[in-house]
Amino acid sequence: MTEVRRNTNIARRKDVMLQVGAWAAAMAVTGLLFTQLAPFGGPAGFFIIDWVIFLGLYGLMASFEGDRQAVKDRLVAAAIRGVAVTGLVALVAFVAYPLISGFDAWRHLNFYSQDMALAGPLDPLTQGGIIHAIVGSLEQITIALIITVPLGLTCAVFLNETRGVFTRFVRTVVDAMTALPSIVAGLFVYAFLILALGLDKSGLAAGCAISVMMLPIVIRASDVVIRLVPSSLREASLALGAGQLRTAWHVVLPSARSGLTTAILLGTARGIGETSPVLITAGFTAYLNADPTSGPQVSLPLATFMFVQSPEDAMKARAFGAAGVLMVLVLILFGIARLGGGRPAGQLSGRQRRGRDRASARDRERFIGRIKGESG
Repeated sequence: MTEVRRNTNIARRKDVMLQVGAWAAAMAVTGLLFTQLAPFGGPAGFFIIDWVIFLGLYGLMASFEGDRQAVKDRLVAAAIRGVAVTGLVALVAFVAYPLISGFDAWRHLNFYSQDMALAGPLDPLTQGGIIHAIVGSLEQITIALIITVPLGLTCAVFLNETRGVFTRFVRTVVDAMTALPSIVAGLFVYAFLILALGLDKSGLAAGCAISVMMLPIVIRASDVVIRLVPSSLREASLALGAGQLRTAWHVVLPSARSGLTTAILLGTARGIGETSPVLITAGFTAYLNADPTSGPQVSLPLATFMFVQSPEDAMKARAFGAAGVLMVLVLILFGIARLGGGRPAGQLSGRQRRGRDRASARDRERFIGRIKGESG
């Protein structure tokens, strides 16, 4: 039997109108169910019932002009588009809600330049701000990155370049740490650095606790990325006489640069949103403390957690404003990291290309001079 190729691209004008009609009918039937026949209540129930009725009506209307297989194609396409739209709407709502809810705090410049030392729950939004939380978050995540990036990348290279019992043991420990509760990391750093070594509650201790949470994420993601580097690159480097360490440093890591940047970003996203480790190891303060080695220090997630517990509308607006600033800060850090390390392997920056051209010119002059000396 000769197979007939089916066209699954059904986004025609007639089909779009069919979907719109089915959706309108589904909305009407769902509204009737909720308001007259069976008042279930709740937006989630309304959406689910409306979606089920829409698929049923759309399949029924599509069956009038197509066979069974065509109806299946249209239903699957409609379901996939619906899931994609639902995810997009949820993502937009997740980002937009704190930005809109915190707009009253955002529009005051003092929100970015003052701390909460002289502002109370009953004070208006024209007093107080979150500069102490912004500085604390930046310093703590910087400390965590200084600890995590070299340790994480070194451990990932070790897991890929070596074999043995100890390697399997390290991989098992890293896998177990991935599911480590954040409060356990905070208690570990609190017991080791603060109780045992006598370190004060500070941003430094909070950065160490955050690094404990970031480290397994960076190691696992970097391990996967390095594993994707073609083995032919390693073999070519070793064949040219380079050692294993030099191959890993000059061949493997540059080839996986873009993926390693993503791994670091994933770890940063995990660490910058931690609350309980910061509360345990750095405490809480309403004052600006720019010294991460001494005294309590607050972060944006912790400030959001403290603000939102207040029944006052001004404090809730500050909480949503702090959450919005945190999201914007994360986006800025991600953009900077992408610009700095997101080039594909082998693609050089302008400075690197100019250096390559200068080195090539020197080699050319040296080669020409050698030829002239031999001929003379």
